[in-house]
Amino acid sequence: MKVAKNFDARATVRRNLAHYDPAARKLRLRTPYFFSRVRRHVDRWQVIIVVDESGSMADSVIHAAVTAAIFFGIRTLRTHLILFDTSVVDVTEHCTDPVETIMKVQLGGGTDIGGALRYAAGLVDNPRRTVVVLITDFCEGGPAERLFAVTRQLVESGVTLLGLAALDERAEPNYDRGTAERMVALGAHVAAMTPGELAEWVAQKVR
Repeated sequence: MKVAKNFDARATVRRNLAHYDPAARKLRLRTPYFFSRVRRHVDRWQVIIVVDESGSMADSVIHAAVTAAIFFGIRTLRTHLILFDTSVVDVTEHCTDPVETIMKVQLGGGTDIGGALRYAAGLVDNPRRTVVVLITDFCEGGPAERLFAVTRQLVESGVTLLGLAALDERAEPNYDRGTAERMVALGAHVAAMTPGELAEWVAQKVR
């Protein structure tokens, strides 16, 4: 429906950039774009991508960026993009290109996975239609028990939590297996996947 509440400002601006008038410093919108509202907002699957940008993840930046880009462009999903080290940065509203965003926003501090997952938990609308994709090397710098507590909370609420092990520049898994195994014991899924394998895995979950 072409009504104001369905107006897609991001797509409209991006697709009308060719009509920008430098002299007048105005963007002329020739074609407006609108969201499809085939399903109610809360019925759409929600994918929350949580990317570890601590110093130990330097070799996995490209892998994380490509993975995020796959889901961010799918309009039938409600996708969030969260970056973290010891702090959490939600770049969802300002991100038009996940690859560019992740490559540019390099945090590089310590690691607080539990804090990032706790933030992600606060974004969940419908737990049984939510997938949280955590891209990390599982080298927790914060309190381990807090990480395990929020993992248990997410799983028990019905959220599908996938811990995606970091891949280095040779696409080899590089992560703390002890922490990953504890999370699996609590009901999380942990795997080392290429972006293509991850897309197939998520597609099976959201059917």
